[in-house]
Amino acid sequence: MTGELRNVRVVAFAGIALGWAVVHGLLILSASAAEIVQDAAAYFPDTVGSRWHYRGHVATWPLQTVAKRQFVNVSTVRGSEELKGVAVKVFHDTNAGNNGPSDSYYRRDAAGIVYYGSEPGTTIEKQLIPYQLLRFPLTIPSSFQQFDRKELNFGEDLDSDGEHERLDVQASVNVIGREAVTVPSGSYPAAIKIEARMVMRIHLSHNSRIVVGTDTLTAWFAKGVGLVKYVERQELPPFKSDRGIASEILEELEEVQIQPETALFRGRESPSQGIFADNTADHELAHIVLTSGFSPDTR
Repeated sequence: MTGELRNVRVVAFAGIALGWAVVHGLLILSASAAEIVQDAAAYFPDTVGSRWHYRGHVATWPLQTVAKRQFVNVSTVRGSEELKGVAVKVFHDTNAGNNGPSDSYYRRDAAGIVYYGSEPGTTIEKQLIPYQLLRFPLTIPSSFQQFDRKELNFGEDLDSDGEHERLDVQASVNVIGREAVTVPSGSYPAAIKIEARMVMRIHLSHNSRIVVGTDTLTAWFAKGVGLVKYVERQELPPFKSDRGIASEILEELEEVQIQPETALFRGRESPSQGIFADNTADHELAHIVLTSGFSPDTR
């Protein structure tokens, strides 16, 4: 599989510091059990010049055949740009998820983190953006739906009948709790654990058959550091044979350099820019894009 299958992901968390199951609606919790994370933005640093070096592997298998590949990814905050009147931060990844170089666009403000897409983007992603990755204040535990979209253009002809398939897709994010995690860069005793899940219902045009694929990503974020580890599992049923595809992607932080905020911006977060008011139906949410995924052909 190529193209869209390789470039659809739960949320844009993979390989970047801002980050990254089907849970519908808000998880009902008692007020006494919930923790509101103080200084939540510190878990998702985005100062220009910050740099994260990850090492990971991709394992793919149809049935009993397993192929495992090692890779390295370096994520850097390159600067700021304006997209459709909104100021966003630009993250460059050299090889996120072993899928080659990409630029991704995010906005972090007082309401949370919103994903504005990537270059090179995909047909599906362009129909979904912008969408929310996380909500502030960040509450442990909590959950929210990122999107629930139907009849999207899948962007590929999977059944070779000359027509692109149609797609229904749902995604949600679950802030699970705090957990100790150890990676090559060190140990983080109180990392925030977040799980995201996407379900894709692909409508095959040739025979009206529906096939269902899933993508589940678990990520850990440390205060003052950002994303320290993620594990993503993707499963796709067979289209033309009796052999489906499964893959697992892992990245762990090896080195990190976080640039300090300037005095002008320290402690300041802009108010939300109207995306939540103007796009409630499509983007009432909640990536983590995490901008890769369902990849039986991962490098």
